[in-house]
Amino acid sequence: MENTGTPTAAGTVANINAPIFRPLRFPSGLEVKNRIFRSNISGRFDNYDGSGGYARINWEEKFARGGVGGIMSSYTPVSVRGRIMVHYAMIDNDDKIEFWKQLGERVHQYGCKFIMQLSHSGRQQDQGGVENEYKYAQSSTSTPDTFHGIVCKAMTHQEIKETVQHFAEGARRAKAAGLDGVELHGANGYLITQFLSSGINNRKDDYGGPLRNRYRFVQEIIRAIRDKVGPTFHLQFKISAEDHGNALYPWERKGNTIDESVQLCKWAKEDGVDAIHVSSGNTFPHPTNPPGGWPVEQAARWYDSMLSQGIYTRWVYFLLTNSLTRPLFRWWWTHRAGPVIEGINLENARKIKQAVGDLPVLCTGGFQNAALIREALAPKGTLPAIDGVSMARPLVANNNLVEYYAHGWDLPPRPCTFCNKCLVNDLENPLGCYEIDRYDGNYELMMEHVMSVYYPSPLSPKQPPPPLSPLPTDPPIPPPPARF
Repeated sequence: MENTGTPTAAGTVANINAPIFRPLRFPSGLEVKNRIFRSNISGRFDNYDGSGGYARINWEEKFARGGVGGIMSSYTPVSVRGRIMVHYAMIDNDDKIEFWKQLGERVHQYGCKFIMQLSHSGRQQDQGGVENEYKYAQSSTSTPDTFHGIVCKAMTHQEIKETVQHFAEGARRAKAAGLDGVELHGANGYLITQFLSSGINNRKDDYGGPLRNRYRFVQEIIRAIRDKVGPTFHLQFKISAEDHGNALYPWERKGNTIDESVQLCKWAKEDGVDAIHVSSGNTFPHPTNPPGGWPVEQAARWYDSMLSQGIYTRWVYFLLTNSLTRPLFRWWWTHRAGPVIEGINLENARKIKQAVGDLPVLCTGGFQNAALIREALAPKGTLPAIDGVSMARPLVANNNLVEYYAHGWDLPPRPCTFCNKCLVNDLENPLGCYEIDRYDGNYELMMEHVMSVYYPSPLSPKQPPPPLSPLPTDPPIPPPPARF
């Protein structure tokens, strides 16, 4: 891939990616140095009790050093009942504040902002740990999820009230830690989605039925957070623009449409959020989220840890491991997802942006090519299509992707293939890029890059991390310009 900058009259190179590097200012006053955000991607880097580990600090530093304007944290549970996996850092207690403070300080050294994603699994609790062993998963419904079949029970009004306060306390702790804001995870099938979605929420009380009732839970969270942190602490809302609840199984209910999500975003703006973050899908994984390949061979190897978690997991395991059903499952997943990978949620994000006007809208969904990002950021009439993009897998593959953009490249020499091997490995292994073809088949080199997050260790803080071996045939890129 050649540098796509164009010569100017002075003989220098004009970076056609300059729109990506315009600062983005939110209503809260938060200003981010460019339009690229590392979206939430998790990783089992922490202690079993939800206290943070040094590897997570090293992990987040990689992306800040690579040049992103802001980082959305990995899925951060507001309570132990809201865990999706063990070994994820939580924000359920004041004793977690110091860890997040240290992480924020490390990220801030690079002029990067850090936004904590406040999360609750609801019924989508893959591995909740021993604390949840004999407790039902909490949800808006008592119907198990459609993918793993995790058994759940509809929350009582008292449980809803307590959970609203858990979110508010999480925001208070994030502010006390000196972080730059919080994001409510209302997408991809987690608890807030379970209340918002017409395909999941079957309640008959004030939290179910009409759209306004289904919005009540997140509205109470937004208001409770504002009561705790005030009007100027950044608060954004991540939402699935379309549920596509029947994407994998056509007999399931479709769930929320884009028109319903537009209305939800307008209400959220009225209630004081500072940005909307657009995704899709009412489960995870889902054919539209994350878009891309389905690595069934690796999924078959690591999915066994899910066997005891839900009533459908043995069926999924059979589909993944049987030599006859495996290729059929892969084909069906890809077929139901459709052909779009990069910018899969962009058109829906445009519709939301038109509805919320000057409220910033971020979009996730397979972004990597700077040409598409430039187009998405370009004005459409009086408004841009969106105000910023978030990505994770392309940055896992190339932590310094933004540096390539800064020098006019559309793609790095070895771009992410959207194979999704990073995500299925996270069930049991350290998060990282496991696409061995990107390393020319060199397994040792791949593992060197995956395991680099464990260096430096606090046991040897003065020992610098070993330099990473470069990927084969990667051309060097010049130092970033001073404004980068």
